[in-house]
Amino acid sequence: MRAPTLLAFVAIGVLFGGGRTASAAAPAPRPNVWSTPASATLAHADTQPRRRGSAARNRSSAQSRAAAVLRTSRAVVSAARPETGPQGQRVRRALARLGSRVNTSDRDALRMAFRAYYSYRAAHPEKVKKPYLYFVDYGLDAETPRGYVFDMRELRIVEGPFRVAHGRGSAARGGVPRRFSNRHGSEATSLGLFLAQETYRFSGKSGGRRYTSTGLRLRGLSGRFNARARERGVVVHGAPYVTGERAGRSEGCPSVSPTRARTVIPRIRNGGLVFLYSPHDRTWKREDPWANRGRG
Repeated sequence: MRAPTLLAFVAIGVLFGGGRTASAAAPAPRPNVWSTPASATLAHADTQPRRRGSAARNRSSAQSRAAAVLRTSRAVVSAARPETGPQGQRVRRALARLGSRVNTSDRDALRMAFRAYYSYRAAHPEKVKKPYLYFVDYGLDAETPRGYVFDMRELRIVEGPFRVAHGRGSAARGGVPRRFSNRHGSEATSLGLFLAQETYRFSGKSGGRRYTSTGLRLRGLSGRFNARARERGVVVHGAPYVTGERAGRSEGCPSVSPTRARTVIPRIRNGGLVFLYSPHDRTWKREDPWANRGRG
């Protein structure tokens, strides 16, 4: 493709051009033999190795910047690579039908969600028993409605946008989550694709008071990024700290308001899919096993 080649040449230009610029930017000052004493001239000569070291450091810094440019270029090209084959056609069709109707933090959000959905469905059609995808964009803050439920058969929004909580281990209250974890005790949100499984009676505590809700168990499908979701107790449930104005923080659960839970959970349980997205975890974006399938 032309785009990766162009970006690679830009980075290489920075790499080699940057070194020459750094060297040329700090020429050795020429001593004034008419007014400078001999002792000062000798002292000036003693600084030459330090000037060469400074130039070397500048070249090293330029090379580091060039390497960063190249890494960023590769990441941009990787995310922007078009899908290929039948799965790619489905992704493009879904984006054309739904993209303009959904508020997202960046252009990769829906593309990765739809790619993960169609890739997993193609590999495990017997497990995807319902056409619904519960999508949350954690690139948006807690006061912004960031949850949707899509009907992926009809390509329409059936619920949303609505507010969704993130884990208290992922961000300060009301902020944009930037830390994600699959680790026990982290109380952080996990990213990636999940299979919605069975429901149960959930009991929680908020503001010192206990409450109950229907809980929906999730099986993490994105390997090391969310495989411990079920054993960590990461579930979809209704919570009083999620209201029409803002979403509080959970222990890692993509919880919703009690009213919303009564419609979302029955719709996606036992065979729907869940996709939790963020632009702030580059490793996950690059390595999620389902969101990165089927690219050219």
